[in-house]
Amino acid sequence: MIEEVKKHLKEVESFSGNDIEAIENFRLSYAGKKGILNELFAAFRAVPNEEKKAFGQALNTLKTAVNEKVILLQSQLKVSKGEPKIQDPTRSHFPVEMGNRHPLSIVKNRIIDIFSQIGFTISEGPEIEDDWHNFTALNLPEHHPARDMQDTFFIQTDPDILLRTHTSSVQVRYMEKNQPPIRTISPGRVFRNEAISARSHCIFHQIEGLYIAKDVSFVDLKQTLKYFTNALFGNSKIRLRPSYFPFTEPSAEVDIYWGLETETDYRITKGTGWLEIMGCGMVDPNVLQNCGIDPEIYSGFAFGMGIERIAMLLYQISDIRLFFENDVRFLKQFKGTL
Repeated sequence: MIEEVKKHLKEVESFSGNDIEAIENFRLSYAGKKGILNELFAAFRAVPNEEKKAFGQALNTLKTAVNEKVILLQSQLKVSKGEPKIQDPTRSHFPVEMGNRHPLSIVKNRIIDIFSQIGFTISEGPEIEDDWHNFTALNLPEHHPARDMQDTFFIQTDPDILLRTHTSSVQVRYMEKNQPPIRTISPGRVFRNEAISARSHCIFHQIEGLYIAKDVSFVDLKQTLKYFTNALFGNSKIRLRPSYFPFTEPSAEVDIYWGLETETDYRITKGTGWLEIMGCGMVDPNVLQNCGIDPEIYSGFAFGMGIERIAMLLYQISDIRLFFENDVRFLKQFKGTL
């Protein structure tokens, strides 16, 4: 019996298969349910006791040789097909793709870069704000009707605490801690209790600018905005329409001439060619006084725009909800954009 096992061992050692079917047939002939190994293990009971140890060792050697031969032949077959012989066990099975910036981050960074070139610094503040910085200091005292313009998320446990409705609150904090000349922009996320639709969302992003110094006039505001629109949209016409904001006086809406070259242009400009992009105005003296700045000595201007609105114009995106759904098919369109 031991001689028979040795004979099979030589056959195993000499076997060479060059295709997957031959290797599988070889494995089944020895390790299958009706294979040679099962037959030899079944015959083990008939072996005399004095030969059982030697016979068992020979069987285990044969079984190990069969398994090693199958593994060796399979690995050689994979190498011959072009697969790497040595695999990195730490490497992901899926290829790692390069990421890209979110379109809102792209537009925000472009706006920041434009204003930084004329001396504006960046200021930031908390998203959970108090009534003073979000409303009262900005010439919006309690029960002021203009508060209804901003549907606010209040914290139920404390009616004085809320989610900021604009980044003007950051400007208040900055003026409280810094004396003029002040030249800063405040990018950030804001919240308003509005119905979500293709044109509005309860969460959006703003960039607001503030310039406080001596002898600042409306002409300075207009020239600053003209520089900005030319840098972002190319050579473009702008116009300022009278408007109302509680924290600026006088106040204005800023429009750029978008044109009427396509059907989309007619739709988004309602046939006028003009498109509103931001609000602005001269800082109300009451706001300066609330923040500890003497309005008899200093004056200034402020402006604010929605980043989503600018991004929708630049990339011709018709639905604001796309910015928040994280659909990879949408985000991949901005790969390679800085």
